Amino acid sequence: MKLAILSRAPQAYSTQRLRAAALQRGHEVKVLNTLRFAIDLSGPEPDLQYRGRPLSDYDAIVPRIGNSITYFGTAVVRQFEQMDVYTPNTANGITNSRDKLRANQILSRHNIGMPATAFVRNRADVRPAIALVGGAPVVIKLLEGTQGIGVILAPEVKVAEAIIETLHSTKQNVLIQRFIAESRGRDIRALVVGDRVVAAMRRVATGDEFRSNVHRGGTVEAVELSPEYEQVAVRSAQIMGLKVAGVDMLEGNQGPLVMEVNSSPGLEGIETATKLDVAGAIIDYIANQVAFPEIDVRQRLTVSTGYGVAELLVHGAADLVGKTLGESGLWDRDITVLTLHRGTTVIPNPRKGVVLESEDRLLCFGKLEEMRSMIPERRRRRARVRKLPKEPIPEG
Repeated sequence: MKLAILSRAPQAYSTQRLRAAALQRGHEVKVLNTLRFAIDLSGPEPDLQYRGRPLSDYDAIVPRIGNSITYFGTAVVRQFEQMDVYTPNTANGITNSRDKLRANQILSRHNIGMPATAFVRNRADVRPAIALVGGAPVVIKLLEGTQGIGVILAPEVKVAEAIIETLHSTKQNVLIQRFIAESRGRDIRALVVGDRVVAAMRRVATGDEFRSNVHRGGTVEAVELSPEYEQVAVRSAQIMGLKVAGVDMLEGNQGPLVMEVNSSPGLEGIETATKLDVAGAIIDYIANQVAFPEIDVRQRLTVSTGYGVAELLVHGAADLVGKTLGESGLWDRDITVLTLHRGTTVIPNPRKGVVLESEDRLLCFGKLEEMRSMIPERRRRRARVRKLPKEPIPEG
């Protein structure tokens, strides 16, 4: 396999470990500076130039795209995708995970547990937003902060308001998030490769610091994850569209709470803590995928006129509840069920004997008109009514 590692830091630990692991396995590997590419759209096929010359053929890339070059870096990754070069992390996946607000919006759609979060821009909406997430203390996060930078714990509502107002005045966008007291100073980093967690560590903050990042002086220790934590980590990475990811989770009283999904996770801390060859696991996964790559189902299957991919929801009052897939009549209507989503469980290529339940979601490929006729009238959302805490009456 001929592999390119896209990195502006060739001497960084993670870059060196990935390169060494590839060489150890007999692969040809080069480290290429992401900023030295030029996207070539002048010919009949998509192409790339590197340092002013046509790029030679590669089987796969490992994108290590820094936060400061997300736009250009993802454009380069996207061009590799158009050239049918395999990447474990797509441009869309990197973009989704890099924006904290976008990531939270996507994960919340799929019932992934997260700390209660709000996003506002108007000054008058700040106090209600703080109440919405449970009141002070709250965590304030810059949307594009990394390594714990731009994460502030505000102990009181007035302090939070002052911080947010100051950040807004400098054109910064921030998230307002519930402070999970029971996990103060601790979190878990799970390194996901493909459909499994290959290593996990617990990060512990030092002193009064509530941020557990290693860059903030936190310590690390290996940890064995429960099946619940493993499942949440893998699902979060997959939902983001990432095959290699670091998933950061808080240990809440009700289970794992996802904080962030990192598309370029550092390897030094987790390899040091676990003594595992994480870089090797990444290279092995990529080599296997090059031989048998996955495809974007929605993109490839929608090219046939009149056919496409859609998600059908099985409602409680629908005729499908209690029937097997074989009895549902979907195949007779030229509709193939690709996956069945039931709560947090995903059943790929479900058998015709599977009995359908209310709220099952079916990802289907077939005639669009047939699937459109099966979608019930859209249910209107009812606004949630929340009681905000009363303001204390000033003395005197």
